[in-house]
Amino acid sequence: MDDGQADLTDEDSFDLDADRLREECGVFGIFGHPEAAAITALGLHALQHRGQEAAGIVAFDGQRYNSERRLGLVGDHFSKASTIDRLPGTAAIGHVRYSTTGETILRNVQPLFAELSSGGFAVAHNGNLTNGLTLRRELVREGALYQSTSDTEAILHLVARSRKPRITERFIDALRELEGAYSLVALTNKKLIGARDPLGIRPLVLGQLNGCYILASETCALDIIGAHFVRDIENGEIVVISEDGVESLHPFPRTPARPCIFEYIYFARPDSVVHGRSVYDVRKAMGAQLAREMPVDADVIVPVPDSGVPAGIGYAQTSGIPFELGIIRNHYVGRTFIQPTQTVRELGVRLKHNANRSVIEGKRVVLIDDSIVRGTTSVKIVQMIREAGAKEVHFRISSPPITHPDYYGIDTPERDKLLAATHTLEEMRQYIGCDSLAFLSVEGIYRAMGEQGRDPLRPQFTDHCFTGQYPTHLTDVSGETKTQLSLLAEAG
Repeated sequence: MDDGQADLTDEDSFDLDADRLREECGVFGIFGHPEAAAITALGLHALQHRGQEAAGIVAFDGQRYNSERRLGLVGDHFSKASTIDRLPGTAAIGHVRYSTTGETILRNVQPLFAELSSGGFAVAHNGNLTNGLTLRRELVREGALYQSTSDTEAILHLVARSRKPRITERFIDALRELEGAYSLVALTNKKLIGARDPLGIRPLVLGQLNGCYILASETCALDIIGAHFVRDIENGEIVVISEDGVESLHPFPRTPARPCIFEYIYFARPDSVVHGRSVYDVRKAMGAQLAREMPVDADVIVPVPDSGVPAGIGYAQTSGIPFELGIIRNHYVGRTFIQPTQTVRELGVRLKHNANRSVIEGKRVVLIDDSIVRGTTSVKIVQMIREAGAKEVHFRISSPPITHPDYYGIDTPERDKLLAATHTLEEMRQYIGCDSLAFLSVEGIYRAMGEQGRDPLRPQFTDHCFTGQYPTHLTDVSGETKTQLSLLAEAG
């Protein structure tokens, strides 16, 4: 146990995004549309929340593959007609990236592409391979020449080395070697292929636009282009889209799905539907359950924008305490706006959040947020609310304490940097500076999801950040080589 103080550097105090959980990426693919690249760019706009470091599109025009990969936001590069004109073709895949493995450099930007003996092959990946480093060492030892530091590149090498005659079979061959979380879209000369890992940790949906099939990380990407939702890709399923339609393959042992619960808590857009559940409705239900579990006598409910808003509404409706926008967020301050001066760093939180004094002053305030990671942002928010004249500040979190790091595509700190892993609840309260602090229970979050409770032997969701119960083997962490499929076979 430390002395109750988290590591708050000058840069952390300024860059509030450093204290948020971040997804690795989002993927999109379309087959058979005359404006495939333009449609893909629009889809990536809708998925921008899943990754803001880089974006890329690969399109196939029947003769050649055309690729545009850029650092920065989708709108900074792919809103220009000149860029889209360089991506002709009726099939395309795209990717937005926030890196959890590999540096932020252009050669790591996806989709990745390679010329194989069977023709071109491009792939984009949402998730993280927990044996990516092990695969890399083995492949390099056997002569592979890596062009990036991304774990996704292992897929290209594994497909290239497969002895199977057909590209789909070679792709499946490669997937058999992978461990961890993946939702993939791949493009070949004649096919668009989608795949989810055997547990379905990361989301992937199938849509349709004017007879053309689409793969995307979330339904909000279908909405933006006017496509309709067909269905979720199942865990362990591979879909092959061609001129003949959609073929569904299930090459792996069947096992119950365990989607990542953080898609509902934070990552997915509120207007998306994930596995039949409205993300917005689930977040409201989490807030309602939190109000039942952890009530407080107060005057006003104030969400930490934007992620705390739906839970704040749910808490307010259940508790009967008025809901107010007591914090106003400035959406026009990006992570790149970092000034070196201490004066600007000390302003910190006010660059993105400002207290709405008229609804806070003299009130007992309940702050609602979706999670606490390092706690540095929470300290600044509470301080700001007190300076705005709040009589009391009570913090309520619409998820359980994060006590374990993630290895499946969420950028979490090491365990000793997670506030809840190194502090008791009272120490956390003292550090953050609030009058009371409470979290939604693990059982409560399952009830908010519509479940009777959590099955301790086979949890319905991937919830290891709260429980430490990882759903797959962690080869790169443990050093033991054991495939995900063999683990699933043993579990079955």
